[in-house]
Amino acid sequence: MLQALPILAGGALGSYVLYRNEVPAYLAALPTLGALALAVLFVVFLPPLLWRRWRYEIRLLEVDLQRGLLRVTRTLVPMARVQHVDTRQGPLQRRFGLSTVVFYTAAGPNEIPQLASGTAAEVRDRIAELTREADEL
Repeated sequence: MLQALPILAGGALGSYVLYRNEVPAYLAALPTLGALALAVLFVVFLPPLLWRRWRYEIRLLEVDLQRGLLRVTRTLVPMARVQHVDTRQGPLQRRFGLSTVVFYTAAGPNEIPQLASGTAAEVRDRIAELTREADEL
């Protein structure tokens, strides 16, 4: 939702500049209307599409992450490489009862976003348990 604010601001600025340069009002409104259409696309239609394309699977030896709409990215993270795992929850997530599971490797963090808080705790514990088992092997 916040990514729509710069788009709306740019459209409003474009309309203002056109209006100040004595362009007819109905033409000066076009940048704002176009920005509004883009904002609706980004806020209403795109998030559900992206969410439906998000997949994760926790296996004995790896975590498989897949995401993307047009360009699909698949990441396999070996359990032996996971250093630690935690859950993160911002104010908006807290409001809706969601959490993000973040697990760290030497290459950087990987995350499974927007899980129900109970599910996120189970996923975190499962990855931590499998990480300990991978260390023992």
